[in-house]
Amino acid sequence: MDFGLVLQTDPPASNVVGLMRRAERNGFTYGWTFDSAVLWQEPFVIHSRILDHTDRLKVGTMVTNPGTRTWEVTASTFATLNSMYGNRTVCGIGRGDSAMRVAGRKPNTLARVGEAMTVIRDLAEGREAVVDGTPLRLPWVENGELPVWMAAYGPKALALTGEKADGFILQLADVYLTEWMVKAVRDAAEKAGRDPASVTVCVAAPAYVTADDSPEALAHAREQCRWFGGMVGNHVADLVSRYGEHSDLVPEELTEYIAQRHGYDYAHHGRSGNPDTAFVPDEIVDRFCLIGPVDQHLDKLRALRDLGVDQFAVYDMHDAKEATIDAYGEHIIPVLG
Repeated sequence: MDFGLVLQTDPPASNVVGLMRRAERNGFTYGWTFDSAVLWQEPFVIHSRILDHTDRLKVGTMVTNPGTRTWEVTASTFATLNSMYGNRTVCGIGRGDSAMRVAGRKPNTLARVGEAMTVIRDLAEGREAVVDGTPLRLPWVENGELPVWMAAYGPKALALTGEKADGFILQLADVYLTEWMVKAVRDAAEKAGRDPASVTVCVAAPAYVTADDSPEALAHAREQCRWFGGMVGNHVADLVSRYGEHSDLVPEELTEYIAQRHGYDYAHHGRSGNPDTAFVPDEIVDRFCLIGPVDQHLDKLRALRDLGVDQFAVYDMHDAKEATIDAYGEHIIPVLG
């Protein structure tokens, strides 16, 4: 199993770079950042610095979208980084939650995401693609490789992931939902004539390692990670509005917890202490995240690995960033990596 580190690009950027370097020293093989230009600093500028200050770490967006930048610009950015640092990037892409909504736009349609995945990959790997009716090619690209991984929850997005993406990003670590969604992606891949095993599966969620399983330690860890249930809740709310509260197309295990959700302020997006996530119960934090002593992390990660998860990416937005990286490097990656 591979391990990744996920960070927001809060200033100073040197801290982001430093944490990514620490992650590589601890055996992490992927470094991911959010991509929301209003809320945080521009990720690709920081990606260049990360790549320059690491040796093997692969760097990607979790996630970009096809509306913030034109597709040839996104492709050229990834291709430039690959040319400079040797094909060490991954394009994680989705509809665009915070990046689009904060700017007053609606998230992209799945049709647009699907077309963008193909165009961005083709351009970044040196092939011709049509953008807004115009055939384009980046003539300077040589031996470019750009895997495109899609973030998805709903049935149509999962199907699109299986049909077109090189990887599947699932932003929660619930074992039941992971099994259900991985199966949906693989079934779609097989139906599209692809090898289901060719789609890399990445589960991304907060991880908080506690010294013991005392009520006090677990309560603190839950409060540090409760924000994640609110972030996932934004996507779940979209699914409920599209498919209804009780749909055979979306598991109740995913949708029922947002009944008490009332609004969301992106100023607190992805941050511990988010006041808009009080509706998230402890049960959801425990299901969606990895909290507790090392043994509990190992048990859940083994279960995820058995379901076909290739990578676990740690959302490291809490008060124990360095300690979490070090704990994974000392106790978890040597066992499962």
